[in-house]
Amino acid sequence: MQDEKLIFFNPNHDVRKQIHMAQEGVSAGFPSPADDFKELRISIDQEVVRNEEATFYARVSGESMQGAGLDDGDLLVIDRSLEPQDDKIAVCFIDGSFTVKRLKVDVDCVYLMSENKNYKPIKVTEGDELLIWGIVTYVVKKV
Repeated sequence: MQDEKLIFFNPNHDVRKQIHMAQEGVSAGFPSPADDFKELRISIDQEVVRNEEATFYARVSGESMQGAGLDDGDLLVIDRSLEPQDDKIAVCFIDGSFTVKRLKVDVDCVYLMSENKNYKPIKVTEGDELLIWGIVTYVVKKV
């Protein structure tokens, strides 16, 4: 198996921190001096969590999904209530290890696809124990 691991976290739904958000959005062009800075408060959990009981976080360790924008140290938001589908990014438990891969579902086979050319696809065979643990819905990055 490829050299990576996921570290899981349960969301803390008891405390919801709210942070400031610019209500009008942030211009990626020239700023408008006429716009007043308006703000409101949001909770990141309320933005990214759709099903509290089925949502988990995991931190990426490894480089196999860099082409999909998942880098080492990123925080994934995973929804276990979503059905696995072709081309979705999923957290998979295969042969005793967790990994995050893009699902490729063929008529008679499932592949776990890396998004880094240095890693080969994993062809799931009858002898493999595969559990699609959850679907990645968001990634939180440091900039």
